Amino acid sequence: MTQTTPLDPRSRRALVAVPVVLAMLSMIGPFSIDTPFPAFTEMGLDFGAGSARMQLVVTSYMVAFAAMSVFHGPLSDAVGRRPVIVWSVAVYVVASLGAALSPDLGVLLAFRVLQGLSAGGATIVSRTIIRDLFEGDQAQVLMSRVAMIFGLAPAVAPVVGGAVLQLGPWPLVFVFMAALGLVLIAATVLVLPESHPPERRVPLRPASVVSGLVAVARLPAFHRVAWAATLAFAAQFLYIGGAAIFVVDLLGLGELDFWVFFVPMIGSMVVGSWISGRAAGRITGRRLVGAGFAVSLAGGAVGVALAASPLATDLPWAVVGPSVLALGNGMSYPTLQLMLLDLFPERRGTVVSAASFVTLMVNAVTAALVTPVVGVSTLGLAVTALVVVAAGQLCWWRHRVVEDREAAGADHPVPEHPEALEPTDLM
Repeated sequence: MTQTTPLDPRSRRALVAVPVVLAMLSMIGPFSIDTPFPAFTEMGLDFGAGSARMQLVVTSYMVAFAAMSVFHGPLSDAVGRRPVIVWSVAVYVVASLGAALSPDLGVLLAFRVLQGLSAGGATIVSRTIIRDLFEGDQAQVLMSRVAMIFGLAPAVAPVVGGAVLQLGPWPLVFVFMAALGLVLIAATVLVLPESHPPERRVPLRPASVVSGLVAVARLPAFHRVAWAATLAFAAQFLYIGGAAIFVVDLLGLGELDFWVFFVPMIGSMVVGSWISGRAAGRITGRRLVGAGFAVSLAGGAVGVALAASPLATDLPWAVVGPSVLALGNGMSYPTLQLMLLDLFPERRGTVVSAASFVTLMVNAVTAALVTPVVGVSTLGLAVTALVVVAAGQLCWWRHRVVEDREAAGADHPVPEHPEALEPTDLM
């Protein structure tokens, strides 16, 4: 089953269907974070848990996702993309059904951990397929299309969760997630080609997996680009991971009101991704990323100004800063992803896994430790977001400086494949 090619990746149909399926697969990670948010109040009453303990429903999932993210990509480098996606989503379906049947919070958290361990097979591996199949401007256009649909997940998820709650009790939310997993398995089998053929695969051995991760971790360019992307998104994730605090506690809204925050913020990120696609072939990737960071910094500054004013908890002003920040992230994120994938063409899955691990661990710490502390006020969230996105801008600035310096010193050109670098070149 996994060796068939349902669609010719060069066909017009594939240019539409493949990005849609990949975007749906990439959505499963953030979708699984946000869908239970509207059910927190009902779940807390059933389990006798307060808001602090209910936050573990988010944290347990994210920590497990981050821990397993290191392995999904290398596995796909060794056995192919489609097998990893299909089997991991199958486990996700089982975990979702287990969560729906949980008799107490401890059992629910155990199944949330299993959800986190499995969801990365879809979210992480799907990112490599676009770059496996396409190059240049076309890759940027398609990556931007995927990012546009992917960006809808945090906006759609709590709205869907709230709608499902109107049909019955909170377990239906997890039943819905299981049904979504079954749809994604069918879409993968029917639509996605295997983009990583046997002749391009690496050995499936622990030593090979570890050596690939070490090679990625030793490359300074990986850290500069990965941390730039991670910190820019972490500024936005302060609000996403703490949506229950921001929307309910600070803005004083209810379980059906998450849309007033997620729709404008994620809508802005979708617009930014659209701009990224339109910019392909018109401006360089470096200029586009630089412009995206400038917009994100402006969003952070606007957020602080509004949060310090009497409009801090008034709509729509309370969501303007996060929305502008998200617009900048949408502009820069697809190009940053392609830059990472091009660092190791033979181990794209490993690169995505390593970058995802960094991002997810930062987001998990943000959701568990940072947001509950700074989320006592809208100003605390806004100031923290500005500081974090500024740190991401510094990482990107450092990357540009190093690239320019290396280009100026062309007497010793950098080898095409990072694996060919001498150990001293990596320090």
